[in-house]
Amino acid sequence: MFDPKLKEALSRVQKPGRYTGGEPGSVYKNKDEVDVRFAFCFPDTYEVGMSFLGEKILYELLNSHENWWCERAFMPWTDMKEQMERLDIPLYCLESKDPLTDFDIIGFSLEYELAYTNVLAMLRLSGIPLRAADRDERWPLIISGGPCVCNAEPMADFIDLCLIGEGEEEIDELMTIYAKHKKKGFVKEDFLHECAKQEGFYVPSFYSVEYNDDGTVKKYTPKYDDIPTKIKKRIIKDMDTVRFPKKVVMPFIDTVHDRIMLEVYRGCIRGCRFCQAGMIYRPVREKSVETLCREGKTLADCTGYDDISLISLSISDYSHINELTDRLLEWTNERKISLSLPSLRADSFTKELMDKVSSVRAGGLTFAPEAGTQRLRDVINKNLAKEDLLRACRVAFSGGKSQVKLYFMQGLPTETDADLDGIYEVAESVIDTYYQTPDRPRKAPLVTISAACFIPKPFTPFQWEPQCDMAELERKQRYLDGVIKDRKVKYNYHDAKVSRIEAVFARGDRKLCAAMEEAHRRGMVFDSWEEHFDYEKWLGVFAAVGIDPAFYANREFGEDEVLPWDIIDIGVTKEFLLRERHRAHEGKTTENCRNACSGCGANSLGGKTAWCPKAKK
Repeated sequence: MFDPKLKEALSRVQKPGRYTGGEPGSVYKNKDEVDVRFAFCFPDTYEVGMSFLGEKILYELLNSHENWWCERAFMPWTDMKEQMERLDIPLYCLESKDPLTDFDIIGFSLEYELAYTNVLAMLRLSGIPLRAADRDERWPLIISGGPCVCNAEPMADFIDLCLIGEGEEEIDELMTIYAKHKKKGFVKEDFLHECAKQEGFYVPSFYSVEYNDDGTVKKYTPKYDDIPTKIKKRIIKDMDTVRFPKKVVMPFIDTVHDRIMLEVYRGCIRGCRFCQAGMIYRPVREKSVETLCREGKTLADCTGYDDISLISLSISDYSHINELTDRLLEWTNERKISLSLPSLRADSFTKELMDKVSSVRAGGLTFAPEAGTQRLRDVINKNLAKEDLLRACRVAFSGGKSQVKLYFMQGLPTETDADLDGIYEVAESVIDTYYQTPDRPRKAPLVTISAACFIPKPFTPFQWEPQCDMAELERKQRYLDGVIKDRKVKYNYHDAKVSRIEAVFARGDRKLCAAMEEAHRRGMVFDSWEEHFDYEKWLGVFAAVGIDPAFYANREFGEDEVLPWDIIDIGVTKEFLLRERHRAHEGKTTENCRNACSGCGANSLGGKTAWCPKAKK
């Protein structure tokens, strides 16, 4: 039964289905019979969080242990947040409706820097002190994982423990250690000390930071002699052994991705120099066709979804893609289940692949040239020629497509206006190719240019590069808008102001914790949502705490500088990233991992199904 106050709140909000729980597939246990209670918290709305594959994996993994219970909590939308504050309802988990303060561990998945304010808002709604130093044994342990913890420093003051790497490898160990300490009488310092000795466990409070006079990081010093000076990422070495959900929680309301998600492999054989995911998820490790078909059938049987999305950074690079799609189509066609391939590369796109994808559902296709000229594509190591893109478009047009979306970036290192002209020229070439294709559809084509601002990210060859200042980013956007004359070419671009704040926190250090706390004090939430993001408010926050955002976003970092994220070892070496940066400025490309080993260092992490021939098996 719902508490009367909660019933009142639900009667006043737009989508009460976000907050009721009770969905098919939810796991319920007797809380008095479990050893550890874990609250999986996603710092965004229910619809976004319930589309996150990592939540589904960890939910089943944790709940498969009879003595552990994992429940879910999401950031309430502003209408529900207002009602919870008005009625003094603490943030609760959907299964038990218990407040987060009743849990042993609260885990946040940090997928995007602009969700950080929601983390603090969720803690405040729970009545939990924001800073780790203010939380003793009476409070739940606050942990975090996800791609953003490769530079956790802007959140270091608020998080007790960061899991560096792949959560399935670490969460079981974490829960076991916690249960042991809880049984003997939990002492937070002792527990964190044992965790800090484990590979992939980063306790920010156990590392002090010194700064140089110019504001850059001088060094990190461990609190204890028996903990590592650098925290090494953990990975799943054999993807066929990774736990995958045999059933999932089925939402009562529409979510962002109402479909089956099959994770085909992790990592990327490409070496795009701007791409963080392509570096931090190395080495490439594939699942077998047999495993993927079994998982797909299992989820189709328990969900009833009519769409299977094959998930990876570049799905057409899967070494058994044709066999996989053939095997899936043996049963998906009969059941009217469509296959979606969301991350196609133009140079590995074929008619055979398109026909399989289109066997049930038609639609446009998306490719990512990233840059408008071959010179700049070589700088970023895209390893894609214009001819490859036009060939892929020709195949698409022959197959009945008339719409193509092209992703580009603006503000890339060494970019000139000629490169921006090249973006429009590429789009016009696609239009020309459409009309030159004899068996094209008989209707007007549409090419949509979607352009994002370059953001220098940690653990990429471009991590040292400055982001263009605001005036220049906005000038570049206006320039390209003025170049485009053809009404068959549509131009969309991301808000440069959002990209600048993202860059600040992507490359930030612990001094930004003060800015995060000030933003929370000013009531800032949902900064990743356009209707709530306020650039001027952020500038006011930085001014209030004495931080110059340009120091992080628009400054070229020194190659011998200690970077805020140097405390983390993701496997890819700094020497490799520097070497790639220099090759970028020389306009030299580097082959992908399937063709040649570039010596990135990720082979040291191992991987039974890794592409790297030097990887430890």
